[in-house]
Amino acid sequence: MDDILALEGAVMLGSRLKRLAERMQGGAERIAVDCGLPTQPSQMPLLTALYRRGPMTVGDAVKVLGISQPAVTRILTRLVAMELVETSRDARDQRSKTLVLSAKGSAAMDLANTVLWPRLRAAVNEVCDAPALLSLIDATERALAEQPLEQRPRGGLAIRRFSDALADDFYRINAEWIEAMYRLEQTDIDVLRNPQERIIAPGGDILFVEDPTLGIVGTCALQKTGERQFELTKMGVSESARGRKAGEFLLHAIIARAEALGCDRLYLLSNAKSAAAIHLYAKLGFVHDAGIMEEFGRRYERCNVAMLYRPPMSAT
Repeated sequence: MDDILALEGAVMLGSRLKRLAERMQGGAERIAVDCGLPTQPSQMPLLTALYRRGPMTVGDAVKVLGISQPAVTRILTRLVAMELVETSRDARDQRSKTLVLSAKGSAAMDLANTVLWPRLRAAVNEVCDAPALLSLIDATERALAEQPLEQRPRGGLAIRRFSDALADDFYRINAEWIEAMYRLEQTDIDVLRNPQERIIAPGGDILFVEDPTLGIVGTCALQKTGERQFELTKMGVSESARGRKAGEFLLHAIIARAEALGCDRLYLLSNAKSAAAIHLYAKLGFVHDAGIMEEFGRRYERCNVAMLYRPPMSAT
C-alpha cells in the first residue's frame, strides 16, 4: 500500500517528521530499558540539560530546550516523582524554582553517558548520515526562528479562491498586462467583464495570489472547454509584485486545482512575446503542442504559442 505521507512530499513534512520521531523515540526507549535506565526519551532533554549545565530554573530550561513552559513543567513533575530531580525555592525570589539532579538522577545520567548514548549513536549512524541530517535540521530551525512557516513563502503569499469581491482584481490585473504588451480583444473583454458567467458557472475556476503587504497581485483562470478538459487562461501578476515568485506560486496552485477538478487535458495559448511566462510554463511541465495550436489557436489574434501540460512522471 502506498505511503500517503511520503507521496505528498513537503506538504506532509511535519507529519512525517513526527512519525519518524515516534519511531526513533520508541527504539530509544527500548534501548534505554535494556541498558537499565528508568527514563523515557521525552524526559532526557531536561535531564541532559541539568547534567551538562548544572542547576537551573524552569525559565532557564525553557530557553535551553526550546520548548514551552507547560511542557517543561509536565516533564519536571514526573522526574520529581521518580526522584531523579529535586527542586528548591530561591531565597531571594520564592516564585523562582531551582532544579537540580538528585543523587539518583546523577547516577542515571552517568549510566546514560557511559552505556546508552554510545549505543544510540551507533544505532542512529547505522540508519542515516547523522551529521548531514543534523546539519539540515539546524538550518531548518534557524530559518524558522527567523521567519515562521505561516509567514512563508516569500513573506506569506497565499492563494485565494474567486469571489464577487475579487472580480475587479481579475479584470485589473489582466487588463494591465494585456494592454502593456498587446491590445484587449473582444474575447478578452467578454471573459474579464463576466468571470462568473464565462468561467465559474460552466465548471471552471479562478485563483488569486495575495501578498501580505501588496494585497491581490496575481490571478489565473481555468476555463472548461470540454469533458475533463480545461484551458489555463488569463494568468497575470502585477508589475509591483515581480521578483517575488508569485507567478510560480500561483501556477503550482492552478495546476493542482485543475487536477482536483478531474482535468485530463490542460492546455494554454500564448504569444512568443511573453517569453518569461512561457519559460515558467515549461519549467512546471507544459510543452509546445502543434495539435493544441491547430485546435484552439485561432481564438486569439495574438496567439502563436500553444502548450499542453504533461505531468512530470509522464513527461518524455
